[in-house]
Amino acid sequence: MAYDISGLSILLIDDDMLMKRLIKDVLFGFGVRNIHHAANGHEALHTLQASGWEIDIVIADLLMEPMDGLEFTRLVRRGDCGIDPFQPIIMLTGHSETDHVAAARDAGVTEFLAKPVTARAVYDRIVAIIERPRPFVRARGFIGPDRRRRKGAGYDGRERRAQADMIDL
Repeated sequence: MAYDISGLSILLIDDDMLMKRLIKDVLFGFGVRNIHHAANGHEALHTLQASGWEIDIVIADLLMEPMDGLEFTRLVRRGDCGIDPFQPIIMLTGHSETDHVAAARDAGVTEFLAKPVTARAVYDRIVAIIERPRPFVRARGFIGPDRRRRKGAGYDGRERRAQADMIDL
């Protein structure tokens, strides 16, 4: 199903002007006109606080100074800075190694988008937020979207986690 995402309000956080321009052009191509900008996590916090929760989706770079996308996400998820802790956040980065993906997931990002980025990938992540909103988990050490994405194997008993380590002989 194709979505008209032109009515969305998006906050784009990146310290690279060329990347900001590229993502802005992609969003313009989808009809999105309400695009806010921030160069780092600090600026983004102020923008979100001033918006009165009017931002629909945040697209944040991973590595920025003085506050990177991970710290920004953690602060938002904690919910103690006057920002909706359920704010959808797409992490955008050229660092798609497993440890960076895990760090972003553990910080509480909603979706992950690896550079180089395509218009289709941006659209697909936005649609994923619309079509498949994930329930939020609030546990000791983690606040954010449920990190489990795989469908269950059908077994739901006591040793279900051990099942993944078993092989058929």
